Amino acid sequence: MSANHNIVSLIERKRNGERWTNEEIQHIVTAVCRKSIQESQIGALLMAVRLKDMDTEETVALTTSMINSGRVLGDLWPDEWRHLVVDKHSTGGVGDKVSLVLAPALAACGLKVPMISGRSLGHTGGTLDKLESIPGYNVIQSTDAVVRILNEVGCCIVGQTEDLVPADRIIYGIRDVTATVDSIPLIVASILSKKVAEGLRALVLDIKVGKGAMSNNEDTMRRLAKALVSTGNRLNTKTTGFLTSMNSPIGKTVGNALEVAEAIQCLQGQGSRSLVELITKQGGQLLNDAQLTASSTDGERRIAESLTDGSALERFQKMIIAQGVDSKKAEELCRKGADIWTVLPKADMVSNVIATTSGYLSEIDALTCANVCRDLGAGRTMAGQALDFAVGLEIVKELGDFVREGDVIIKLHHTRPLDPNHLDRLRDSISVDKCPVEYSLILEQLTS
Repeated sequence: MSANHNIVSLIERKRNGERWTNEEIQHIVTAVCRKSIQESQIGALLMAVRLKDMDTEETVALTTSMINSGRVLGDLWPDEWRHLVVDKHSTGGVGDKVSLVLAPALAACGLKVPMISGRSLGHTGGTLDKLESIPGYNVIQSTDAVVRILNEVGCCIVGQTEDLVPADRIIYGIRDVTATVDSIPLIVASILSKKVAEGLRALVLDIKVGKGAMSNNEDTMRRLAKALVSTGNRLNTKTTGFLTSMNSPIGKTVGNALEVAEAIQCLQGQGSRSLVELITKQGGQLLNDAQLTASSTDGERRIAESLTDGSALERFQKMIIAQGVDSKKAEELCRKGADIWTVLPKADMVSNVIATTSGYLSEIDALTCANVCRDLGAGRTMAGQALDFAVGLEIVKELGDFVREGDVIIKLHHTRPLDPNHLDRLRDSISVDKCPVEYSLILEQLTS
């Protein structure tokens, strides 16, 4: 039977709700990489999965086949620290600069973090774009360079290399144009294939739900979280999931250079409550899972100490130098009391959004914040679009703070004149309650 006819049979079987064997899934992935089947057939396979789902065994088999479609970074780690390699992945949010702080904090505590990140698309921000707002930062690193940086610094934040999980690049590109992006087994395989290929001892997954997340449906995102954690653990990577709220931006900034500035402020021991909560909880879990601490609580304490004693900041400075930033600019960027805007791009216009009533700040709509920033150039509407790194917004108050009518709540940084509705949309995004509100981003922690 020809490969083409075999693929047709596999499409029919999944369309009819049957399961695929491990060998059949391997055959599909091999055919995708060899380009021995048509894109229309790949689309049909993906739609069949989207409609009829995959069980846990199929999802594990798909993820494994995708991992083996390219180079496995875990094979490159030296014996002396291969047991210390960890990473974190977020499903995407607004104001999410956690990785910029967490990677160097983990390195300061003795772990190795080969963080492979992505770019912004739609309303969510991209870690690589934020770092590229630092002049000279190079997200493209060879595998040999990644090993060298991990040896010397302990962490790096880079883009996906050409030879890492090539099957995912092909499949994801077709998912994007066939309305199959929201398929849970396909999401799981895409995320975990890249992470498990790093040869991780432990992995933390931040699965976001809310107005600024990929979904506002808590049941859907909990199902995704459980599938990710279960599959990760089946693949011999200690995996923990955090289901977190994405109704309001994380921290106090949205936008590329502004988020780098806030990350550095956090590395100097002056982070906002919501940002520090995510960093310490997720970092503490990774330290404990890598068996460097007796408990996750002890791990949280060590992460917090790295933010106040300067050790995490030192690792961040070394990381950006190792990835191309001029050493004098890196030193100026990280020096306490320095004007970081002599290094980072700065908008020449700032417009204020004020509170229209007094009370306790309960929410600032994350999706509205992201869309306004995207409209002004901070985000993309299509892949490859250039960004204005200086554009973004600064949230002056934290959730739970008492605000008075007339107080400035948001400062919008922009480089071109505003449409009148930009400020109106941001003003309408602010919710104020008469009673105090307790606020935590972490909704649930999943370990199995």
